[in-house]
Amino acid sequence: MINLTAKQISAVLNGEFFASSSFQDYTISEIITDSRTFFGGSNVAFFALSGPVFNGHNYIAQLRKKGVQIFIVSDKNFVDDKASYILVKNTGFALQQLAAYNRKQFLQPVIGITGSNGKTIVKEWLYDLLSTELKIVRSPKSYNSQVGVPLSALLIDTQYDLAILEAGISKPEEMQRLEPIIKPEIGVLTNIGDAHQENFQSLDEKLNEKLKLFVDAEKLVFRADRFYSKTTLDFCLQNSITPVNWSLEEQTATIQFKCTAKSSSTTIEARINQKHYSFVIPFTDDSAIENACHCFATIIALEKNPKDFLAQFTKLQPVAMRLEIKQGINNCLLINDYYNSDLNSLSIALSVLKQQAAKSHLHKHVILSDIQQTGIETVELYSKVNQLLHEWGINKLTGIGEALYKHQHIFKLESEFYTNRHEFEKHFARSNYSSSAILLKGARQFEFEKISSLLQQKAHQTVLEINLNALVHNLNTFRKLLHPETKIMVMVKAFSYGSGDVEIAQLLQHQNVDYLAVAVADEGVQLRNAGITIPIVVMNPEHDSFQNMIDFNLEPNIYSLQLLQQFEAAVTEFGITNFPIHVKIDTGMNRLGLKTEKEIEQVIEFIVKSKHLHIQSVFSHLAGSDDQELDDFTHQQFERFAHLSGLIEKAFDYKIDKHILNSAGIERFPNHQMNMVRLGIGLYGISQTGLQLQQISTLRTTVSQVKTIESNETIGYNRRGKVLHQSRVAIVPMGYADGINRRLGNGLGSAFINGQEARMIGNICMDMLMLDVTNLDVSPGDTVEIFGPNISISTLAQLLETIPYEILTGISQRVKRVYLQE
Repeated sequence: MINLTAKQISAVLNGEFFASSSFQDYTISEIITDSRTFFGGSNVAFFALSGPVFNGHNYIAQLRKKGVQIFIVSDKNFVDDKASYILVKNTGFALQQLAAYNRKQFLQPVIGITGSNGKTIVKEWLYDLLSTELKIVRSPKSYNSQVGVPLSALLIDTQYDLAILEAGISKPEEMQRLEPIIKPEIGVLTNIGDAHQENFQSLDEKLNEKLKLFVDAEKLVFRADRFYSKTTLDFCLQNSITPVNWSLEEQTATIQFKCTAKSSSTTIEARINQKHYSFVIPFTDDSAIENACHCFATIIALEKNPKDFLAQFTKLQPVAMRLEIKQGINNCLLINDYYNSDLNSLSIALSVLKQQAAKSHLHKHVILSDIQQTGIETVELYSKVNQLLHEWGINKLTGIGEALYKHQHIFKLESEFYTNRHEFEKHFARSNYSSSAILLKGARQFEFEKISSLLQQKAHQTVLEINLNALVHNLNTFRKLLHPETKIMVMVKAFSYGSGDVEIAQLLQHQNVDYLAVAVADEGVQLRNAGITIPIVVMNPEHDSFQNMIDFNLEPNIYSLQLLQQFEAAVTEFGITNFPIHVKIDTGMNRLGLKTEKEIEQVIEFIVKSKHLHIQSVFSHLAGSDDQELDDFTHQQFERFAHLSGLIEKAFDYKIDKHILNSAGIERFPNHQMNMVRLGIGLYGISQTGLQLQQISTLRTTVSQVKTIESNETIGYNRRGKVLHQSRVAIVPMGYADGINRRLGNGLGSAFINGQEARMIGNICMDMLMLDVTNLDVSPGDTVEIFGPNISISTLAQLLETIPYEILTGISQRVKRVYLQE
C-alpha cells in the first residue's frame, strides 16, 4: 500500500478521528478486515466490516490484544480511549474509497479482468507469463468481490511494474463501485455467460454492467467471434478505447488465431497484420485455448514483444479449480463439477468431458441437475442445454430435478430422468455404468457428492476422519470459560494427539490461538515449513536442536540452569537479543522443571545479566487436575506456583505470562486461568466434567470379506477364537500395526457396523481383525466404525483401563487422515 498515516487515512475517508491518550501518528502499511487472519504486527489498521451474519466491531477487543491500535468503525458505541478510531458512515464503502485513493497514486499499468468465467485463470497465467520480466502484484486467489477488489488494490505500491486485478459482480451497480478502485489502462473481457444471471434481466444487461469497468481504459482485449463482440466494439468506439480483439473463426479482428490440437497439447498460430507467431500450450480443451488467446492478446496490448514470451506458454500449469477427476466403477472415469450450475460452466465442463473420454475411448455420460438462477426462461434454457449436449457429442443424459423431469421431451439423446436424487438412488444399478466418462454437474442442493460416492471406485480403506468443525466447536466451548484477555496455548505435540499436526495447526492459526506447543523441535520445524507463523513452544528442547530452534524461531521450555546456560550460549553465538523463553517450575509433578527457590534464584541471576534472553512465560503442570480426590494437592500446587513465579516476576520490569491450567484445569479451576491456559485433550473432544464437547475423530474401515465358520472351528492366531455354532465372520483390514490395541480381541472390544455393535473375535492380527456378524446383514465393502459417533474414545479407554490420550496417539500414521469441514 502507498504509505499513509492514520490521520491521512482519516482525511481521505472524510472520517471523524478519535485519538487515544497515547496516540502517536504513524504510517499504516497494512489493512485488515478479518481478525482470524491477523496474528500480530504493527502499523496495521482494521476495518470493522458489518454484514448480515457478522459484525467486525465485535473483534476490536481481540485485535487490541494483538497490538492493533487503529480501527475504522461505523458504530460510535465502540469508540473508547483504549485505541484510536476513524468513524465513518459505512466501513465497506470507506474501504473502497481508500483503495481507490491508493490506486490513483500508482502510475504503472493496471490490467483489469472481468467476465463470467476464466478471470482467475487468465490472471494467474498472465502472472506466470509476465513475471519473468516484470514485478507484478495481482489479486490473491479469486479476490474479485466488493471486499476482495479493494483488498487487492491496497496491495499496490510503487515497487511494482504492473498490477493485475480481477472483478466479479452479481447484480447491477456493483461494477461502478469497483471501477475507480481498479481503473485499468488495459481491460480483459474473458466472456459473458449466465453465471449469477438471476439479478440481471438479460445477458446484454450483464455485459453493459461489466463493461463499466473499462470506461476509462486505453485498450480492451476481447473475443471477436462472440455474441457480445459488436456491443463491446461499439463501447470501445464510444469511449475512445483501442480494441485488441481476436478471433478463432477468421473474422475481422486485431489478432487471428488458428489452433491445431494433438493428444495432450495445442499449437496456436497467431497473425497480427503481416507478422506470424506460434506457441504451444499443454492443453487441448476449448476453455484453456480461449484463456491462452486472451493472455497472448494482453501481451500485445502491453506492447511487449510476443517472441519474448512464446516459450513460457508451454510451461503453463492448470490453476487449481473445483472440478475433480476420479477413477470410477467398471472402468468409468468420474468428473465431479457439482459446485456451480450455469450454462457457461456446463459448456466448459463438457469440453473437459470430451477430452477425457477421448483419451480412453469412453462413452460420454452427463448426470445433470436442474440449472438454477440463470434468468433464462425454462424451455429456452433446456433447449440450449440440449443443443450443447448435441454439439459435444454426449451419448447419454441423466437428468435430476423437477424442472428437467418436466421438460424431458426437449432432449433428443438417450436419456433418463428423476425428480430428485433419492429417486435416482432407488433405481441405481452398478451394472448400468461401464467404460464411460461421467460428468457430474449440479447445484449444491442436489448433493451430487452422494452420487459420486456410488460411482467412485471403492477400495478397502482405513481412515481416521477429523471433523474440523467439531474441533472449532470445542475450542469455542473452552473460550467461553475464559476471560477475553486470557491467552490460549494449544498442545499439538505427538501429531496433534494423533489427529495430524499441520492441518490442525493451520486451523488453530486461523482461529487466532495465541501459542502452539510441540514436544520436540522437529515437530515445530515441520509446522514452520507448512506456513505456521504463530509462536511455537518446544516442550522438550535438546542441545542438538538449538540450531533449528533459532533458525525457525521456536521458543524453548527452560527447565534447568544447565539447559538455560547452553541455550544462551547458542543464542549469543548468533548475536541475537531478547530471544523468548518459557521457564518451567516443578510444583509437584516431579518431572522437568525448577523445583527449589535456590534453582529459581540462580536462573533469575543468570537471565538478569543476559541481554540475549527474554522470559515470555512462567508455567507449571498440574499432576491431578482431573481427579477430585487430589484437589487438596492441586491447590498446594497453585500456592507453590504463585510463590515461585512471583519471585521471577519481581526480578524483571516487563510483563511475564503465567499459566498452569491444562484442559481439565480449565474446566475445574477457572479461577486460576491467570494470563494463559494450555488446551490439550479437551480440544479433541474429551471432557472431565461433562462439558458439551464434540468428539472430533472417527476411525473407519471397510469389510474385506465375510465367511461362514462351522461349529467348533477356530479363528485367528493360536486358535483363540472358537465358535460353538455356525457363525458368520467379517474380516476387517485393520490391526495392531494401525493402532488397535491387541487386548481388544477375543470379545473384549467391538465395532459398529450397519447399526449394531459386532464383537471382535479371535486374536487381533498385525493388519487384520475379525468381527462376529452372525446376526447382522453385512457384506464386503460395508463401513466399520472402530470409534466415532457410536463408540466413544472414552468408552474404549475404559475397556482397556487406560486414558483417551493413549487411544488417540496410538493410531498409526500409516492410517490416512481425512479432514472434514463445512
